[in-house]
Amino acid sequence: MGAADARVVVVGSFNVDHVWTVAALPRPGETLSGHYHTGPGGKGFNQATAAARAGAATSFVCALGDDLGGQLARALASADGIDLRDFASEAPTGTAGIYVDHDGRNSIVIGPGANAELSAAHVRQQQAPIAAAQVVLAQLESPVEAVETAFGRARDAGVITILNPAPADAVAPASLWVLADVVTPNETEFCAQFERHTGERIAAEVLVRQDDARLHALCRRLLPHGTVVITLGAAGCFVSHGEGRLRQDARTHYRIAAAAVQPVDTTGAGDAFNGALAASLARHADAAFADHVHYANRYAALSTERAGAAVAMPRDAEVEARFRTV
Repeated sequence: MGAADARVVVVGSFNVDHVWTVAALPRPGETLSGHYHTGPGGKGFNQATAAARAGAATSFVCALGDDLGGQLARALASADGIDLRDFASEAPTGTAGIYVDHDGRNSIVIGPGANAELSAAHVRQQQAPIAAAQVVLAQLESPVEAVETAFGRARDAGVITILNPAPADAVAPASLWVLADVVTPNETEFCAQFERHTGERIAAEVLVRQDDARLHALCRRLLPHGTVVITLGAAGCFVSHGEGRLRQDARTHYRIAAAAVQPVDTTGAGDAFNGALAASLARHADAAFADHVHYANRYAALSTERAGAAVAMPRDAEVEARFRTV
């Protein structure tokens, strides 16, 4: 399936990122010197950029301010061929303050701005692109009502829904989880959502050490009906399918190792994974789910070799060239 037929709709946030590269992440009360740069970001826009560059025709549903940040979003979306469907907000375009240390680890503070005004009414106006898509992808930097509306419309149209339950402190009600075919938390997000929905606490470092059978059981408790993909950074990712939902895989659960790269900046790596996963599902509907995850894993890994978030997203041809012999 070509890009013209493979369609992804991303519902989410756009931020102007303000990034400081420092030797170590700042501690409370500490003042540090570092290298500063600014550029586009926001989980939604990062994922939309990844989906577009990974080869899918991509629509991005968002809210933008009437300011320089909004102008930047419109220009960049046009450059990548993204169909921008934005709500014009009187609030400023969203912002993010990001610190990145010498190991590529990051710490982020978000100022939602216009992102907080993305409404269910605006999403309902996007019925046509949602119904024409193969995949609808969303995160939780936008109001839950808007995301739930998009997923409800997608479910009615038989479109695959992917929920990236990020950031970790976001509240995602059970009514939204029921509409998600695939959820893609990292280990911190998984533990936060697991506690929120089951009342049981598990530490991220403990989660990573669980054997596959135990991790599969935990995933089934969090999302009984669908597929859970836990991204584990350098440890790769873990896939768990619900009963009868193998998505052309031979196994109910398995691990996929991380691709070998030299990371410079992990900011946006999770977004790269999600956008690439959505694009692969849209482009290659008959492939096994493991093939989609392998592609997304490599795509995300390659994105970490460049600084920045949206600007770091590679093209499909770059991924294929880099990992052609893998």
